[in-house]
Amino acid sequence: MWRTARQLHDALAGRTLVRSDFRVPRYATADLTGRTVTETVSRGKHLLTRVDGDITVHTHLKMEGSWRIGPMTSYPPRDHRIRVVLANEQRQAVGVRLGIVEVIRTSREHAAVGHLGPDLLDPAFDPDEAVRRLRGEPGRTIGEALLDQRNLAGLGTIYRAETLFLRGVSPWCPVAEIEDMRALVELARRLLDANKDRVGTVTTGNPARGAQVWVYGRAGQPCRRCGTVIRRAELGPALEERVAVWCPRCQPA
Repeated sequence: MWRTARQLHDALAGRTLVRSDFRVPRYATADLTGRTVTETVSRGKHLLTRVDGDITVHTHLKMEGSWRIGPMTSYPPRDHRIRVVLANEQRQAVGVRLGIVEVIRTSREHAAVGHLGPDLLDPAFDPDEAVRRLRGEPGRTIGEALLDQRNLAGLGTIYRAETLFLRGVSPWCPVAEIEDMRALVELARRLLDANKDRVGTVTTGNPARGAQVWVYGRAGQPCRRCGTVIRRAELGPALEERVAVWCPRCQPA
């Protein structure tokens, strides 16, 4: 999301929109043509494209969405997957399969993202507040707590798996039993920061194909440290289950 926000910012910020097309029923008549985009920022997994006149285009990719950015061309096809088009005379941004598309007041952004915890890639990130929020439910598993965007904004299943492995913590460990929560939070932040500019994820320090990560996506394969078979299971309430991947020996329950 951080990288997508930067790409949208580079393509749109400081330029006047000559095309504005919202293909969602609620905003089908919204027209931002003639307005200038001031910036695009990420807030956790949310994207906020701010336009002059106290207007923000709030989007979220969910699992399948993407922003496709390229040179200004002929009008995009009538593809049912397209949700929004924003373009200036040089560049065009097409939002495809976006999970959320809203046009809101910039002054009211807190209604959309105010519930989020500290953003791990925010220069003003507050680790103490992140720890306080994570500690708020001591009986909850750390695997669930880390993915709760109300505690930490921006962490997903890949970085949860890699962070917990590197700290030697089981995804099923209760929050109350984590001795150094701040170190865990700081490690998650460092991993995200180290990867924010690249496509893909490298947590091992080795960018070679097949060697980039410790446990994520490696279920059934031997642990790179101890040789134990990496395990995979669903973690969380039935309607919110997410895949957890871990080494039973390096991350004992």
